[in-house]
Amino acid sequence: MNSYHVKVAAEAYAAALFAHAGCDVSVQYGANQPRYDLLSVRGDKVIKVSVKGSQDGSWGLTQKFIKNADYQRAIDDWLAEQGRRLLFCLIQFKGVALGECPRAYLAKPIEIAQRLRATARGRGETILYEHKEWTARAHGSGTIDAIPEAWRFTEERLNSFFQDDEVAS
Repeated sequence: MNSYHVKVAAEAYAAALFAHAGCDVSVQYGANQPRYDLLSVRGDKVIKVSVKGSQDGSWGLTQKFIKNADYQRAIDDWLAEQGRRLLFCLIQFKGVALGECPRAYLAKPIEIAQRLRATARGRGETILYEHKEWTARAHGSGTIDAIPEAWRFTEERLNSFFQDDEVAS
């Protein structure tokens, strides 16, 4: 898939997951919509969802904010731009055959920022890795950075966001 296909497939899959979980879903179409890609609604609660798709095992999130190799500042700047009433749905196609379901994760911006800050033995990183084993010559040598298992898209995880007044309005 090229980057366009990854984006379209990720958004469609995310919409299907939220609908499968019993949510009403409203999808924005068109280039570069502001801040979020879809709305997930349950009763009178609404969650704005930003969908990020990938087929290489990682999601580049803060690159546009990096200056002078200051990863922590880039993460701060990225987080400040997200706003608190937003949920990320991360879709991963790496190693997924056609007809199989990609892996999906849900996380608040603050959770992503915390994971990014801890990456590479605390140096920080612009890339969120699904699973990264750092080699001997890397700053994070000997460590593994991974998406927390608790982020998996499950009904329980989704329900927790609908009950979180910082996310759902």
